[in-house]
Amino acid sequence: MTAPGPEGAGQSEPAPGPEGAGQSEPAPGPEGAGQSEPAPGPEGAGQSEPAPGPEGAGRSEPAPGTAGPETVGTAGEMTRAEQTGPEQIGVRRGLFGVHGSGDTSGYGGLVQAVTLPGSSVRPYGGYFDEVADELEAGLAELPGTDYQQAVEKVVIFRDEMTLHVHRDHLRAVALTVRNRDTLRFELCLGVNGVHYPDDHGRELHAVYPLASITHNRRLRLEVSVADDDPHIPSLTDIYPTDDWHERETYDFFGIVFDGHRSLTRIQMPDDWQGHPQRKDYPLGGVPVEYKGTRIAPPDQRRSYS
Repeated sequence: MTAPGPEGAGQSEPAPGPEGAGQSEPAPGPEGAGQSEPAPGPEGAGQSEPAPGPEGAGRSEPAPGTAGPETVGTAGEMTRAEQTGPEQIGVRRGLFGVHGSGDTSGYGGLVQAVTLPGSSVRPYGGYFDEVADELEAGLAELPGTDYQQAVEKVVIFRDEMTLHVHRDHLRAVALTVRNRDTLRFELCLGVNGVHYPDDHGRELHAVYPLASITHNRRLRLEVSVADDDPHIPSLTDIYPTDDWHERETYDFFGIVFDGHRSLTRIQMPDDWQGHPQRKDYPLGGVPVEYKGTRIAPPDQRRSYS
């Protein structure tokens, strides 16, 4: 037997020491020293986020001053971010735009804004800036002609360039784009008429599509005149291919091309009243051989709505 001693003296317990000294824990150190966390640093230093930069630096937006992607306008038309926005010239109701009678098309409740593309600002992109610069330089060489007075606005729409030209300067612009070596729009593909009854003061439009065979480029000139003054100078001596096209536009829209050598109707009889492709022209009816009846025009038929 062993000699009496303190309680539990026969046990092989370790000698007393600091609290927890018999455990295999690491020596005390800074808070969290035993963890494998990274050393403290700037907020979010362990994340793979990019360094802070200018607002929107991670976006793939185009640089300032360049043409942006096309977006949808208020009436569903495609426009570009650098444009002033679509220009609304009226509201169309129903499929035929009729008033005061039934619309049997099933679209009698349709209401749609009539819009035109807005004016574009520089840079236009592609060869369009070069065309504008060369036209401005060419017009500056002509007496009494100025680019700002001749060109009312420039529209870049669906990768096509349209110059809206004042009718008093149409011939000067046409001569410049045809004769200047850096432009050389030798071919005019005709003239097309357009009627916008709600575009007050410029209801009738004449559109000239031009092509440069030399430079493989396209350009469009557009002239607007009032319904009560439908006069535009003829371009037949500059572009002889416009001869019959101007007669057709006069026949169907009533635009008078001053200086044309024989401005007469080309499709309708000489004594025909009115101009059939204007939007205020009656739609007409069709006589049929069935009990002496006649199919009425769409805007005069019975309404099912």
